[in-house]
Amino acid sequence: MREVIGTVISTFEGPSTHHFNFVIKDETGNASVHKGQFVQLETEQGILIARVDEIVKTNRYFMQPEAVREYERSGKPLIDMFPVERWEYLVAKAKILGVFNNGIVERVTYPPSPGSKVEKVDERILFRFLGLDPLGLNIGKVAFHDIDAKLNLTKLFQKHLAILAISGAGKSFLVSVLIEELLDRPENLGKPAIIVVDPHGEYSGFAEDEKYRKMTRVFGKDYISISVSSLSPQGLAEFLPEITAVQRREMKKVILELRKEKRKYGLGELMDEIEKRKMKNVTKETLISWLSNLELTKLFSDVTRPSLSELARPGQLSILDLSGFTRLNEKQIIVTYFARKLFNARRKNKVPPFILVIEEAHQFCPEGTKKQEAISKSIIETIAREGRKFHASLVLVSQRPIQLSTTALSQCNTQILLRIVNPYDLEHIGKSSEAITSEMIKILPGLQVGEAIITGNAVNHPLFVKVRERKSKESSRLSMSLEDAIREFSNHGRILKEEDFDAFV
Repeated sequence: MREVIGTVISTFEGPSTHHFNFVIKDETGNASVHKGQFVQLETEQGILIARVDEIVKTNRYFMQPEAVREYERSGKPLIDMFPVERWEYLVAKAKILGVFNNGIVERVTYPPSPGSKVEKVDERILFRFLGLDPLGLNIGKVAFHDIDAKLNLTKLFQKHLAILAISGAGKSFLVSVLIEELLDRPENLGKPAIIVVDPHGEYSGFAEDEKYRKMTRVFGKDYISISVSSLSPQGLAEFLPEITAVQRREMKKVILELRKEKRKYGLGELMDEIEKRKMKNVTKETLISWLSNLELTKLFSDVTRPSLSELARPGQLSILDLSGFTRLNEKQIIVTYFARKLFNARRKNKVPPFILVIEEAHQFCPEGTKKQEAISKSIIETIAREGRKFHASLVLVSQRPIQLSTTALSQCNTQILLRIVNPYDLEHIGKSSEAITSEMIKILPGLQVGEAIITGNAVNHPLFVKVRERKSKESSRLSMSLEDAIREFSNHGRILKEEDFDAFV
């Protein structure tokens, strides 16, 4: 017999096939039921599983406001005149999720009866009911239950994942936990390639960690470059979003001619060739101006680094550390180039199945932005729409969901939501995912650091989780306190001379 925690009561609304209320058994004075907890009932259909969505406290002596007011005015409080404490009780409102019958989850077609006993859930049944996987990625504990939140890798990543929260709520911490689980995954289960677009150097701690450094490669500013001669005319035009059809056609002719003469060439040689060709002066000047701006980024050379074989290896964490780049346009060029190369190679089965994690995703795939300000948006949306067919998975991490492309976000069939308080972000999340309910939206502002709601394809029902402690080392640049940073700067005497400021403009 399982522990009884309450009794189903009759109300004007139920019990129904969707929800029921129950009085909480409270003999010890300690709370035995919590909002978000799972419970069960024995029914004719099988074991009914429900989730507590709200708990209210009531007392019949305080139900009539005019009576309470009059008694309080008399100077004789109700609590002194009546056995008030005996009539105070808790009522839980539970949402019915389904019935577990002989190992099969079924839809509830008949309501539970008033008077039915509500029990603590059998956690072995709950594990299966929620769609958790004994061999899955363990990101923490199911809240109020001693159950590891082990998520099936395919269900979590194949149809893409979004991790959304305000700054400081634990997004990067959660991503680090997921990376640990992927790197620690047994070899016989297979390991994907993991590529992280890291705008702020938050994940370099993996390369500093004794356990994970052999599985990690960090590619920083000094080791990121794009070979001009490897770019197709269409690929180069992708970095020039304002290019017209005529300009694109003229540049294509130049590139094809140049390729006949040289195996390798740079932007300078391409501009020289354009200068020689006969075309309208406006077209010529515009192309040279745009290519000159690309040359100023110093991203382009005669070799691509890292190569795809360096970047995408099974069981390897590859970090594109973009913290050395100051301009967003430069970062977007890098993401555009390597995301497209990875996706095209994956379509041809030239690289292993990969998981591409994009931090600050709203910077690379923004909503309602001009094309020239978001050149990486097109390839990210393409992977979001088509990636699952080729086992190219996206993880979009963002603190501003309202600024993130609705197209990309709507393709993330699993969302892990940490604390979000901005009402516009909350509204955007609700509109972009059918799996997000109004009850979840109400919970998000009150979540504490490390608490998360998982919803969508990875779980059969929305899941409240407490993220586990991370095993890996935090990046040294992030673990330093403000006080230590001030002292470190002062001790090294890093005060710029007046003329040195010009270098940072």
